Amino acid sequence: MSTQVVVTGIGVVSPNGFGVDDYWDATRASRSGIGRIKRFDPEQYPSKLAGEVDGFTVQEHLPSRLIPQTDRMTQLALVGAEHALADAGVCTEAADEYGMGVMTASSSGGFEFGQDQLQNLWSQGSQYVSAYQSFAWFYAVNTGQISIRHGMRGPSGVVVSDQAGGLDALAHARRLIRKGSDLILSGGVDAAICPWGWAAQLTTGRMTTEERPERAYLPFDADATGHVVGEGGALLILEDAEAARRRGATRVYGEISGYGATFDPGPDSGREPTLRKAIEIALDDAGLSPGDVDVVFADAAATPELDRIEAAAITGLFGPRAVPVTAPKTMTGRLGSGAAPLDVATALLAMRDGVIPPTANVTPSPDYDLDLVTEPRHAPVTTALVLARGHGGFNSALVLRSVDWN
Repeated sequence: MSTQVVVTGIGVVSPNGFGVDDYWDATRASRSGIGRIKRFDPEQYPSKLAGEVDGFTVQEHLPSRLIPQTDRMTQLALVGAEHALADAGVCTEAADEYGMGVMTASSSGGFEFGQDQLQNLWSQGSQYVSAYQSFAWFYAVNTGQISIRHGMRGPSGVVVSDQAGGLDALAHARRLIRKGSDLILSGGVDAAICPWGWAAQLTTGRMTTEERPERAYLPFDADATGHVVGEGGALLILEDAEAARRRGATRVYGEISGYGATFDPGPDSGREPTLRKAIEIALDDAGLSPGDVDVVFADAAATPELDRIEAAAITGLFGPRAVPVTAPKTMTGRLGSGAAPLDVATALLAMRDGVIPPTANVTPSPDYDLDLVTEPRHAPVTTALVLARGHGGFNSALVLRSVDWN
């Protein structure tokens, strides 16, 4: 089997675009999906903005039998998986069921489903708690439901490392393909915009309380006050390049060529954060030097200290203003485990069309010394670096390269 792992399909469910084309059109045009929360009344909470997937009517996308047993997170993931498989032209019924697997990431599980069932328990009694509560809340449920729905019975699993998990899942999918699987559906979708999920996320202290959508999520800006939470993400079809050719794949978005991950030391240790080391590991894995990278998709925490750490890692390795940096998640919010796979999808679309998408609404602070892209920039993109950090110290970096599929 080839060790080249390529991306042949993309499925996107995002606050500023449902489906690849809608999302990409909105992102290039700097159209944001961030606004005041609609899924519940946020008035009593300090943070009132979110990136919500509007206009998603689950009955239009999934059979009725699945709806009562799934959280919104899983419903969005099932649709994203269908879109990704269709985009890749994969017919799972015609493929070896044990040659296909599912590897997703999760940072919250089915919060809204769990909240509803707890309300039933305390207001009506245990007989009103759904039997599906036994698994609908679980971190691995997206992997399980996608696997069952599409008959993908090869090696599968879930990774839980907050926002870094989306890259970690893609990296693990790459390992599984290198060990013999033909195809792994991978990425992440999260959705925790409900009172219970909101209360949990507020404990990080990193969510902005700004109520103007256009001023709320401003990474690398002097006015940064924290991030906005969003829902959704992206699921990708990863394949062994030789297997993809055998089945007649006609289009490849790019190759996953490098990956690195580190964990930061404790905050009182006196030791430096390790994001830069994760980047160095990823570049070494890809056999590249910093000068080979055409664009960096930033984690973009939007708190001064975390932005400083990320900017220092980038400028320390690439040099001041030496590589274009972008954070299109300013138009969606941070999507938990779905954020980094969506950045990967965006980077692959940037490669396809030669357009680096913008960081919306941000006025870059000169203190960070970054070449932050704030308007669409037309430029060849053959190599992209995607960064992600998870709460508690997780760091991940993924290198993507273009592929000649002629």
